[in-house]
Amino acid sequence: MNENKTNINWYPGHMAKTKKEISNIISNVDIVIEVIDSRIPYSSRIPDLKNIIKDKKSIIVFNKYDLCDKEITNKWIEKYKNEGSLIVTCDSKNSNDYKKIINEVSNIMISVNEKRKNRGLLPKKAKCLVVGVPNVGKSTLINKLAGKSIAGVGNKPGVTKNLSTIKINEYMDLLDTPGILWPKFNSNEVAYNLASMTIIKEEILNVEEVAVHILKKLSNYYPLYLKQEFGIEKYNEDEIEECFEKISKFKNIPVNGEVNYEKVSLLIVNSIKQEKIKNITFDILWHIWYNYIDMLYQIWYNLLVRRVLGG
Repeated sequence: MNENKTNINWYPGHMAKTKKEISNIISNVDIVIEVIDSRIPYSSRIPDLKNIIKDKKSIIVFNKYDLCDKEITNKWIEKYKNEGSLIVTCDSKNSNDYKKIINEVSNIMISVNEKRKNRGLLPKKAKCLVVGVPNVGKSTLINKLAGKSIAGVGNKPGVTKNLSTIKINEYMDLLDTPGILWPKFNSNEVAYNLASMTIIKEEILNVEEVAVHILKKLSNYYPLYLKQEFGIEKYNEDEIEECFEKISKFKNIPVNGEVNYEKVSLLIVNSIKQEKIKNITFDILWHIWYNYIDMLYQIWYNLLVRRVLGG
């Protein structure tokens, strides 16, 4: 499997519609709340978001912070803070964590309303746009902020389908959006990281390839979890059949002369989906830079080929 390039295309109609609608309403938005998955703090960001939201104030919410490897994810937090981003971390099970978002919104609106006061205008309610890729917990976040069940919640991508306005309190409204993904992924690393966290629908990518990606990540960075959850010391691509057979036996899945690769693969994917494996982060800083350099090389190479062929 080529780790660097992929031709995976994923762009349902409601996502294209959402981007267009955001562009149309962004001038009326005060603050953009970008929700990302703390386990993949690079892969779960929307690459062209800045082009969509222009110069609006924004908050990056590291959601599901209780599920990540904090040592690695905190390096991403530090990186984004150094780039000028305002960061909030949220435990997916802790309602009080989400109050930090309200506090940050209030702090931003102090300066906004101060400027309005100087112009003889009354204070305004904060209109916040919530954006993010599918299944990062936007709906859960909104329900926690509102203190009641308003937005649809499900442990699968694509629950929210339309733009909707939700009143949080007398000082703050939220505009919820469907999850947005980009038309084509530049690297398998990003695509399979998203699939590992059930952000891409399971039928889009081969479940066995997603399972192998998870095994590789655990083998490279979390071998203890690999042993505890699947009964193998490490993942070896040259011994893939033996690895899946060992996992089958460890999980008491009947082999009957042949390994059921689909069943074992679903078990591996569900181990993360069902939060049996926690304290993991799949985005590693040096790996991201490697992919970025490789992407630049591919662009340079393609330009060179076109020039030679054109000449």
